[in-house]
Amino acid sequence: MLHVLYLVHDVSDPAVRRRIIMLKAGGARVTLAGFRRTQELENVDGVTPIDLGHTRDGRFAQRLGAVAMAATRIAALLKAVDAPDVILARNLEMLALAQRARSAFSSSAPIVYECLDIHRLVLREDILGKGLRGAERLLGRNVGLLLTSSPAFVTHYFQRFGQIDAPIELLENKLLELEPRTESAPSSVPPLPWKIGWFGALRCRKSLELLAGFTRGMDGRFELVMRGRPALSEFPDFHGLVESEPHLAFRGPYRNPEDMADIYSQLHFSWAIDFFEEGQNSTWLLPNRLYEGCRFGTVPIAMAGTETASFLERQQIGLVLSEPSTAALTEKLSGMTAERYAALRGDVLARDPATWICDRSDCQALVARLERVAAENGTARAIAA
Repeated sequence: MLHVLYLVHDVSDPAVRRRIIMLKAGGARVTLAGFRRTQELENVDGVTPIDLGHTRDGRFAQRLGAVAMAATRIAALLKAVDAPDVILARNLEMLALAQRARSAFSSSAPIVYECLDIHRLVLREDILGKGLRGAERLLGRNVGLLLTSSPAFVTHYFQRFGQIDAPIELLENKLLELEPRTESAPSSVPPLPWKIGWFGALRCRKSLELLAGFTRGMDGRFELVMRGRPALSEFPDFHGLVESEPHLAFRGPYRNPEDMADIYSQLHFSWAIDFFEEGQNSTWLLPNRLYEGCRFGTVPIAMAGTETASFLERQQIGLVLSEPSTAALTEKLSGMTAERYAALRGDVLARDPATWICDRSDCQALVARLERVAAENGTARAIAA
């Protein structure tokens, strides 16, 4: 059984839980070590995390200090852990710890770099941005495989700056679905008013203000339903703003993948737009909500000029806004009829479900890929010796 040491920047991130489920479903044994954003450290799908310390969202300097502190302690923290076959490092700061972890085991285990977002700091052209990219290139010399979630990340970042000289595996943010479903989407459409869902990491003030203005202007014909984790560092007045708007609702966190069918069955449209790092990460990503919503027949809404819009155009589904404005959204949706919606939804449902889901065979393929990295690393070392 392949033993994976998974180093993460936030053990409470739902995407971390999903990756652990994938690794276990693929036949791997997982040891989890990471930082926490909460006071208590909870098990993640039955895996007890090794606590590397506390970090704060949006506090880059504090996170650097926490990483530096963890680097001095990681050998002691991993003392009782069996040597891994592969070290999987999620995000740049964990890549910095991966080499220290490998040294702690006196091991030659290969390092796999999981990078699913390109942080705005590494794209700066000042000394900080150039320094971070230089650090990533230096640390990347020991990387045996890069896992990333969008082809635009490869084109616009990794290839453009020459960051990682390693094989690249595209691992899209698909909905995890280990057991076959009897139906891909609810047979009936939710009753009116029209409901737009915005789920996941809620961090984009521009989206919130745009959608609030749109629903207010539609006078109850459209409602916005939000679920997930609002980034209060980006809008500390989030709850007050939602309460002040008559057609906005925040319904708290959810479990992924357990709650997906239920929460998406209550929607007509899915907001697959993010302006948080406009022109950079937000333009290049393919978000979780794109795959989740389409799996259950909701019609995605994307922004022109983004990788998400290009994806929808290739699939010939969804709605694409010409500009980020209330007027553009009003133009796209104000004349919506039951017949028009049925056609849009039918186009989504006509696509192969494999476009949206990650099943057990995909999990096994991921673990097999990690096994090949471990085997190739062993062969290379034997030849070098």
